[in-house]
Amino acid sequence: MPHLLSVWPSVEKQLSAASRVFLFFDYDGTLTPIASRPELAELPLDTRSLLQELKARDKFVLGIVSGRDLNDVKGKVGVPGIIYAGNHGLEIEAAGERFLHPEAEARRGDLSEIYHQLRDELARFEGIILENKGLTLSVHYRLTPEDQIGQVQQVFSRIVSDLEKFRISRGKMVLEVRPNVPWDKGKAIAKIMEDYPPAELAGALPLFFGDDQTDEAGFEVVQNRQGIAVLVGPARQPTKALYRVDSPAEVSQVLSLLSQL
Repeated sequence: MPHLLSVWPSVEKQLSAASRVFLFFDYDGTLTPIASRPELAELPLDTRSLLQELKARDKFVLGIVSGRDLNDVKGKVGVPGIIYAGNHGLEIEAAGERFLHPEAEARRGDLSEIYHQLRDELARFEGIILENKGLTLSVHYRLTPEDQIGQVQQVFSRIVSDLEKFRISRGKMVLEVRPNVPWDKGKAIAKIMEDYPPAELAGALPLFFGDDQTDEAGFEVVQNRQGIAVLVGPARQPTKALYRVDSPAEVSQVLSLLSQL
């Protein structure tokens, strides 16, 4: 898997030839390093400035596609007027329009019950951070002692695994509960590209940066549209991304290069 910066001249030609470019980014681990607690993952000021600079240019349409809830990721990024997709795309705000997946919305009450059960049963473990994000919930165990992690996973699986309305996904030191609906970051990206005005943007070149398993669906959709998918972090298999960079700092370097197109 080539490093994006090592092949930048050829990628630059592809991007320069495109009349418009959709720039999609995950947040945690992509625009900002993974933090010990979700609230500590702050966007670097230079990265925010570059996003603002690119947003001001007609060539680019920017979108953040995150597992965080919509209001959280909007507050973290702090760039008005760009596209935000929260809860893995179950809620989207783009061009003044708001999308909320109806089946996910209908399951808020059930998810709240799961949250309270997990809260009660995981309270005995150290370092657990439990997030109810309205449409999804997350159990972070990055701060949990290693000898307790297996027990945490067992409790989580026992409570959630038999719930037909929900499904489990796993990320970097996090377990997630999502509505069992056919929706993911890839479908969110496809919807954004198909719905975003004006209509001529339907043929725009997509570029997506992500770092985790939940980004794989986005990689696939982008590359099926002859776009560019970039894994942030060490090379790993399996991944659908054809390129990689080492870190969020290198994502910022790419943003700087894009600003020169």
